[in-house]
Amino acid sequence: MIEIAQLLQPDRGQPARSLHLVDKKGFEAWLASQPTKIRDSAIAQGFKGEGYQLAILPEESWSAVLGVANVEELSPWCLAKAAETLPEGTYRAAGQGPGPATLGWLLGQYRYDRYKEKKSPQGPRILLTDDPARIEETVTIAESTFLVRDLVNTPAGDLGPEELEIAALALADSFGAKIRVVRDHELKEGYPMIAAVGAAAIPERAPRLIELHWGDQRHPRLAVIGKGVCFDSGGLDIKPSSGMRLMKKDMGGAAHALGLARLIMKANLPVRLHLLVPAVENAVSGAAFRPGDILKSRNGLTVEVGNTDAEGRLILADALTRALEEKPTLLIDFATLTGAARVALGPDLPALFANDDTLADGLLAAGTQVSDPLWRMPLWQPYAEMLSSDVADIGNMADAPMGGAVTAALFLQKFVPAGTPWAHLDTFAWRSSAKPGRPKGGDALGLRAAWEMLKARHGK
Repeated sequence: MIEIAQLLQPDRGQPARSLHLVDKKGFEAWLASQPTKIRDSAIAQGFKGEGYQLAILPEESWSAVLGVANVEELSPWCLAKAAETLPEGTYRAAGQGPGPATLGWLLGQYRYDRYKEKKSPQGPRILLTDDPARIEETVTIAESTFLVRDLVNTPAGDLGPEELEIAALALADSFGAKIRVVRDHELKEGYPMIAAVGAAAIPERAPRLIELHWGDQRHPRLAVIGKGVCFDSGGLDIKPSSGMRLMKKDMGGAAHALGLARLIMKANLPVRLHLLVPAVENAVSGAAFRPGDILKSRNGLTVEVGNTDAEGRLILADALTRALEEKPTLLIDFATLTGAARVALGPDLPALFANDDTLADGLLAAGTQVSDPLWRMPLWQPYAEMLSSDVADIGNMADAPMGGAVTAALFLQKFVPAGTPWAHLDTFAWRSSAKPGRPKGGDALGLRAAWEMLKARHGK
């Protein structure tokens, strides 16, 4: 397995192959300035300076020319395709530093091959950078992204609530954090909605609430919550087979929360971190909770179950209540919560809901800055009436098939008192088609935006 840290190294003038970066507007001038054999080689390979194009140049020690969108403003992804396709070796960007493109270089070398026939591993493609001070953080972001991808890509048969607990334990061991896991009778008594959603699972996949505590008590408390539905059959309101196909990724919120916790602890961010992962499998058995059931939540509100496939908001509500008992100064949750968010915004844009404009603006700006975009959606209060129930305090499903992402966020907001800044990221955690540096499969969407916002907020 390739060590991510070795893929990005300080440029001390060591031998390396050159990567010439050319954009479309500068292509003609670059081509005209080249010797005949290089010009002929580039033309023969169809190189026109378009994004992600690559051509090998027959210099004394061969080099490559790469097409980028804008030479003067490199994106994180402009070198990712090259990192995927170039042979093993060491490279440097000729005439300029790689800047933010170092991240895509690392992420482009991700492979998920746990279940494939073992072959000779491809050697590392190492990039030299003239900005060594940024190497550690870039590597840490890549490592945390790899963690999210690995967790989401793992089939549900090999990743259930217990395996999520093991992942959290490994994280705690790495950074000296404390772990507490609530299960069995204590879970049923204290977190009745988490217990109800996971009740149908076999004992080996029993529900639990995983809590991690880290940091100096004097620092502001930050709560991070991730939806950990390790597989979602839909429960008794069972999904069609096509709807279940990707439900191994329904713990993507938990994966994002673990990834963000890793970034926070690795950077020693001055916060008191409280990580919460309600981990369940929404299965079908005689013990399954039913449509029409009324569940009592941890904070005392009663919830009528309109649909057992709207289970993520139930487990998040109990986790939100627990987080708020510690009086955090900021609360963030990640969840693969609604298909409605994907219908509205597509796969690449996590829907951001926030009860605080300053927090929302900070997240949006951070997402733009690091090319991890979010899109703010409204907590439109008139829609709250869609969650009304004749027999309980609130229903878990709207009574109309519209605004599903909004009503899901409004349900969660019922469990967040005014005055606590809260952001809810309804993320897909998946890429249905590959892009440079972003292979098909599990992915971190919104992770870097949240991290950049936290750095700005807490002075790192």
